Amino acid sequence: MTSNIWVDSKIQQLIDIGLEEDIGSTPHSSISAIPKGTFGYAQMIAKEEGIVAGLPLASEIFKKINPSITICQLVSEGQKVSTGSVLMTFEGDATDILSGERLILNFIQRLSGIATVSNKYATLAKAYGVTILDTRKTTPGMRLLEKYAVKIGGAENHRMGLFDMIMLKDNHIDFCGGITQAINKTHEYLKQNKLSLKIEVETRNLEEVKEACAIGEIHRIMLDNFSPKDIIEALKIINKRFETEASGGITEQNLTEYLKTGVDYISIGALTHSVKSMDISLKTIIKK
Repeated sequence: MTSNIWVDSKIQQLIDIGLEEDIGSTPHSSISAIPKGTFGYAQMIAKEEGIVAGLPLASEIFKKINPSITICQLVSEGQKVSTGSVLMTFEGDATDILSGERLILNFIQRLSGIATVSNKYATLAKAYGVTILDTRKTTPGMRLLEKYAVKIGGAENHRMGLFDMIMLKDNHIDFCGGITQAINKTHEYLKQNKLSLKIEVETRNLEEVKEACAIGEIHRIMLDNFSPKDIIEALKIINKRFETEASGGITEQNLTEYLKTGVDYISIGALTHSVKSMDISLKTIIKK
């Protein structure tokens, strides 16, 4: 993931799609009600506590609507803010400010919600030396941004997609005929295609853990839907020969029990797939 993802062509295309979706041909409400040339001043306000993410998107959006809009960012990206905090201010053509309002809020609310939840999990995990990971359970088209927000919150990214890591999940293993066959065929594939990719194998029980350890030549073993008790037993079998990852059924309520097991990574789909957007609003200020 690049340090300046805002100029990434996928993000720019996403902004274009969002503007087309929301504005269409004409923002009739503003044009019909607001006199042409009216100067506007507005504040973006946090209506709840959280970690803010995605603030630079406001600038990218107004570059496309009206580059003369003046934006003042008052908090840092990734900063924890309290209820009532003013995050940004906007000055310029009132119609253009309102044309960008909803898309800006949709992005920042969503990304801030992800960053806030990620921060809760990552903060709990830090004391145990465990890394919290996201998954591929992201909104189509939003993966780059959502995984960015996870990192802003203090957690880390798992693979970006199917292309940057080999992950042999239960369905791959079942279609192939077993863990041993899946690992062997994967190594043949990588060799034939001169590829160097890390290999992770999903296991569903202790017998599969033993099988994965016996064949080896992998980087990480996922312990899928294991109880904390079974994870402890699995870690004894693995004996630090491979990285370990716990996944499935892990919530904020039971996270500590999983952290205590000593597993290296915990992946949590809820960081992105069912997160609540942070409540943020944009309010017009009438200067007299």
